[in-house]
Amino acid sequence: MDWGMKNRMSQLFRNGRCLFLPIDHGYFQGPTSCLERPGETIAPLLPWCEALFVTRGVLRNCVVPAGSKPIILRVSGGASVIGQDLANEALTTSIEEIVRLNAAAVGVSIFVGSDYEHESLMNLADLVNDCEDFGIPVMAVTAVGKELEQREARYLALSSRIAAELGARVVKTYWCKNFDKVVEGCPVPVVMAGGPKCETEMEVLAFVHDGMKRGAVGVNLGRNIWQSPNPVPMIRALGAIIHEKASVKQALDLFQAVKADAGKARKKK
Repeated sequence: MDWGMKNRMSQLFRNGRCLFLPIDHGYFQGPTSCLERPGETIAPLLPWCEALFVTRGVLRNCVVPAGSKPIILRVSGGASVIGQDLANEALTTSIEEIVRLNAAAVGVSIFVGSDYEHESLMNLADLVNDCEDFGIPVMAVTAVGKELEQREARYLALSSRIAAELGARVVKTYWCKNFDKVVEGCPVPVVMAGGPKCETEMEVLAFVHDGMKRGAVGVNLGRNIWQSPNPVPMIRALGAIIHEKASVKQALDLFQAVKADAGKARKKK
């Protein structure tokens, strides 16, 4: 691994673990609840994440360049929630643009088993070919489109291994039962996606704790953080699990403590 690749990878991980904050949802679903003004949403969360996952449009218009967190640039798209197939994506961003925006990494979705399996896998392969020349790591996102029932270990293990075989340096995939089967078959770091927002804080903390215990190196969680009524306590509780190996109870206790402190601060104002 060349110096540039090592340097960028080191920006994404702290002691081998990571909390990525994705705000790229608008690229296929438009304005998203709590993400209408991305810059305002992420401002209090930035101290607690390792990197932002974002499109070039939101990066340029909503993220302050000075002192920013490392950027994982979303570089695939071309489909929407009202279109026929979310899997019908192409690469949207050139390697020149990736370099121009000083991305620490890039992210691309793959749709294994879909009608666009071949196209999405070739998107990944082509992107790896370009990015490796410049020492830029590629994160493959094992997307499932609207077929949420595909979030099971056998499918996710297949998708993750294929992504690694094609040259992804990091794989983002969904947590599932028997998640260790996914991690054990993937020779590159595995980061957990969030998916739809969970009903309770405990539910989020529990699946993240289980995934970390089973070999994940971190998370890429958006809606379960910034759609929470208490986003800062949530991101701090998740960080405790990821970086401090906190139990679910310890993380929940931290969540409650930070929430209480925030409430006291509001009352003083």
